[in-house]
Amino acid sequence: MERMADRQGHIRCPIDLFGAGAVILPLAVYLLTLAPTVTFFDSGEFITAISCLGSPHSPGYPLFVNYAKVFTFLPFGDIAFRVNFATAVSASLACLGVYLLTLHLSGAGEDCPEREGAGSLRRLACLSAALVFAFTPRLWLQSNHDKPYPLLSFLAALVFLLLLKWRDSYRAGDERPAYVYLGAFLSGLALGAHQTIVLLAPSYAFLILATDWRLILRVREQLLAAAFFIVGCSVYLHMPVRAVRNPILNWGDPQTLERFLWSFLREGYPMQQVDRDWTLFLRQLGAFDLVREFGFAGFALLITGAVCYHRKIGEFIISCTIAVLVFLAFVVGYQNTPEKTIFLTEEFFTPLYLLAAVFVGLGMFSLARPRPDPTGQMAKMLPVLRRFGAMPLLVALPLFQCVNGYRFNDQHDNYLAYDYAVNTFRSLPTGAALFTWGDSGAFPLWYLQGVERMREDLALIHVPHLQFDWYLDGFPTLFRSSVLRQPETRRRPLAQVLRCAEEEQLAVRPVFVDFSTRYSVDHGNYALRQRGICYGLVKGPKGTRASVDLPVWDVYSLRGVSLQEAGFLDADSEKAVLIYGYSRMEGGQALLAAGMVHAAARELRAAAAIHPDVRVQVQRILAEKKVH
Repeated sequence: MERMADRQGHIRCPIDLFGAGAVILPLAVYLLTLAPTVTFFDSGEFITAISCLGSPHSPGYPLFVNYAKVFTFLPFGDIAFRVNFATAVSASLACLGVYLLTLHLSGAGEDCPEREGAGSLRRLACLSAALVFAFTPRLWLQSNHDKPYPLLSFLAALVFLLLLKWRDSYRAGDERPAYVYLGAFLSGLALGAHQTIVLLAPSYAFLILATDWRLILRVREQLLAAAFFIVGCSVYLHMPVRAVRNPILNWGDPQTLERFLWSFLREGYPMQQVDRDWTLFLRQLGAFDLVREFGFAGFALLITGAVCYHRKIGEFIISCTIAVLVFLAFVVGYQNTPEKTIFLTEEFFTPLYLLAAVFVGLGMFSLARPRPDPTGQMAKMLPVLRRFGAMPLLVALPLFQCVNGYRFNDQHDNYLAYDYAVNTFRSLPTGAALFTWGDSGAFPLWYLQGVERMREDLALIHVPHLQFDWYLDGFPTLFRSSVLRQPETRRRPLAQVLRCAEEEQLAVRPVFVDFSTRYSVDHGNYALRQRGICYGLVKGPKGTRASVDLPVWDVYSLRGVSLQEAGFLDADSEKAVLIYGYSRMEGGQALLAAGMVHAAARELRAAAAIHPDVRVQVQRILAEKKVH
C-alpha cells in the first residue's frame, strides 16, 4: 500500500482505514443476514419495478429504482438477491455517513493532535458509532431486503456534512456556497428516495441562518440553491418517461400531468380519520424510540455526547432537535396514524436514528479524548479510557448490539415469500385467473411472473386496483371491453366490483381467489373449492362449500412453514404461516364433514404443528368431534 510522509516525517496511510471499516464491517454482516430472494410486504413490487425501470406505488421512488437497477446487472443470484444487495450497500453507506459526521463534529472547537495518538482513538470512536448505528434494529431490518430508507439516510447525512463544512469555511472568512448548492441538489435527489427528506428542510435552514441570519437577504443565492434543488428533483422525470414505454409495473401510469401528480402527491392513499385517545397518542409517539434502537447504554452515551459538546456544537444540537420535533409533528400530529399502521411510520425515523448515532459517538469520544496528565509530570497526553480500563466500551456496545440482534435479523434462509408465491402457482390450473387482495399475497406473485417469468399463462388480478383506470389499462386484452370500464360499475363498493369481475372471468377461464380475498368479501352465489391456500369458484348454492383438493399439499414447498422451523419472522411472514395453518385446518374440517375421519385427523394434526394459535383450535375441534 502506498504511504506518504507528513511534514514531521511521520508515515501516514492515504486511506482512512477506520472509515473503510465503517462501510466494510456492516456490509459483511449484512451479507451474512441478507434475504436470498423476494420477501413479503413491498418487496416483490419494488423488485419488479426496479427490474423493468417502472414505477412502484406512490410516490414512485425513482432514485431508489434507478440506484438499485445498476445492481441487477451483477452476475450472481437472482434479481431479488441483487436488489437486496443494493440495499445492503446503501445501508453501509449510511453507516459511513455516521462516521463522517462524528469525525467532523468530534474535532469541533479543539485541537486533537494526530501525532499524540488522539487521532486513532477519535476515529475508533467514530467507527464504533457507525457500527452502533449499523446494528440498530431499524437499520438492520432495512438492510437485508429492498428498502429506500437507508439510501435516504445516507443522502441526508451528506447534506448535513456539507452544511457543516460550509459553516466552518464561512466563519473562517472563506465563503464556499458550492457546499450549499451541492446540498440543495442532493436534497432534491433524495426526494426520489423518499419524500420524508422535506421534513429535514427546517433543520438545514436553521444551520444556514444560525451561521448568519443576514443570509436570508441574499435572494440570488437562494434562487441558485432552489435551482439546484429542482435539478435534483428532476429524477422524477423518470416516471413519465418510462410510463410511455409501458413497463411491466407502471403504478398510476404517470404519463400525463394529472396522473403524475396523483402518484407524486400520494392521492391513492387517502388519510384515515381516526379518533385519537391518550393510548393511541402514546403508541404513535412510541414509534420513535431511542432506547429500543440503542439500548440504555447507548442512550446514556447519546446524552453524554450532547451534554459534553453542547457548547461546541450547540447549533447542530438545536438543528437535530428541530428535526425530531418536525418528524413527530408530521407523523403524530398531521398523519394521526391508526394503530394498525404505526409500524409503517417507524421506518420514517431512520435519518433521526442516524443523527442519534452521531451523538453516541461523541459520547464515546468525550470519555476517551486525550487529557493532560493530572500530575503535570508527563507532557504526553493520556486517554482516560486507557487509564481506567473503559476502552472495551468502544467495542463492547456495537458487538453487543450485533450479537443481540443477529438472530432476529438473519434472513439468509428466508424463502417464505418465494415459496408462498410458488405454492400459489402450483395450486392453479393452466390459464386461470387469480384474484388477490393483500399486498404481501400479491407482490411476490408479480415478481415471479413479471421478472422470473413463471406461470405467464395466469391472469393475476389485484382486487383493490379494479376501480382505477390506469390498472385496467395495464391489461389491454383482459379488460378491453370489460364491464369494469363503465364508470357506474367502478363507483360501486369494492365487493360488488369484485363480483362483477369474477362473473366476467368465469365465463372464459377458471377463477380462483387467494386466502385474503376469500375472507375479505362475500363471493355471492358461488361455492368455493379449496386447493391448498387458494380457492376455486364454482357455481353452487350460496354459502356452500365444495370438495377439497388435498393432493396439492404434496407438491408444496414448505420451507420454514412452522414457528419451530422459521428463522426470520416478521408480521407478514407470520401471517403467511398462519394462512398455511388455517388452510390446512379448513381442509381437515371439510373432510370431517364428509365423514373421512382418519384423513381429517391427519390434516388437522398437520395444521396444529404449524402455529400455536391453530393448535388450540384444532384441539377444540378434535375434542368436539371426539376424534383421537
